[in-house]
Amino acid sequence: MRRFFLTGMILIVAFCLNAQENTKAREILEQVSKKTRSFNNISAQFVFTMENKEMDIHEKNEGAIKIEGEKYVVDLPAIGVRVISDGSTVWNYMEDGNQVTISDQEDQDSELMDPSSIFSIYEKGFKSKLAREKKEGNKILYQIEMYPGKKEHDISKIVLYIDKANMMIDSADFYGTDGNLYGIEVKSMETNLNLPDSFFVFNASEYSDLEVIDFR
Repeated sequence: MRRFFLTGMILIVAFCLNAQENTKAREILEQVSKKTRSFNNISAQFVFTMENKEMDIHEKNEGAIKIEGEKYVVDLPAIGVRVISDGSTVWNYMEDGNQVTISDQEDQDSELMDPSSIFSIYEKGFKSKLAREKKEGNKILYQIEMYPGKKEHDISKIVLYIDKANMMIDSADFYGTDGNLYGIEVKSMETNLNLPDSFFVFNASEYSDLEVIDFR
C-alpha cells in the first residue's frame, strides 16, 4: 500500500509539472502571436534547410519572406522559386521553366504550408509543452515542442525556439511524416514596412513567354 501511495504521488507530481509546462508553453506562444500581430507587417531573411538521413539529402537555401496578415511573399532565389499570396489566391512561380501555377489558398495541400500560420500554429489543434530553456551564443531560447492533435497533418512534430529577450521566433524545426526534417532559422527581421497591396499580387506582365497553369 505504501509503495502504491508513493507511486501515485510521483505520477500526480509528474502530471502537475507537465500541466504547468503546457500552460507556460501556451502563455509564451500567445505572447509571440500577440506581438507579431501588433506589427502591420514583418519582413525576414532566413535560412531554409531540408534533411533526410536515410536518403542522404542535405539541402540549404537562403530566402526572404514578407508577411502582412494572411498575405505573404516568399523568395528562394537560389532555386528560382517565388510564392505570392494575397490571402485568397496563391501564385507559385518557378524560374526553371518560366512557369507560374495559380490556386486558391484554401486548396493548398496543407494548412501548414501557409507561412503566415507559423505565428498562430498553436491554435490549429497542436498540443504544446515547454521542453527547456537553452543558451545559444548571447541568447536564451525557449524550446517549445508541439504535436498535432489530428492524424491528417503531414507534420509529426514542430520544435520552436523563441528568443526570451524579444519574444520572437528565432528558428523552427518541422518533422515530416515522410522522414524529412525541415528547418527555418531567422537571420534578420524588420517590421512595419510600407508595402502596397499590389506587392502581394503576382504581376504576369513582368515575365515574357510565361506559362500559366490555373488550377482554380
